[in-house]
Amino acid sequence: MRVPKLVGLMAMDAREAAKSHGLLLSAPDRPDFHLTVVEYVVRQDPQPGAEVPRDSSVYVWFDFGEGEGGGGVREPRIPRPPSGGLQRELDEPGDPYPVVSSA
Repeated sequence: MRVPKLVGLMAMDAREAAKSHGLLLSAPDRPDFHLTVVEYVVRQDPQPGAEVPRDSSVYVWFDFGEGEGGGGVREPRIPRPPSGGLQRELDEPGDPYPVVSSA
């Protein structure tokens, strides 16, 4: 059994393609994979064209991994921003262009 190309397919189409080839599909980054419909597959393992036994699992991902160009998670930021709300920006000592205030 050859693994079909699933990268670029929507989740529901990837499930159907795997099923039609007698393969099982698993998505480690989506615990609710059975509910995922319109997200696109960005990576798969094994690669398309690989020979595998019938009922083998093919793993697909919908997010790029760390360092692979995905948006990633941006929070929490370390170090955390200082507490206390907004603060006025102060001039650097010896700044030739001091901040002019209209207040």
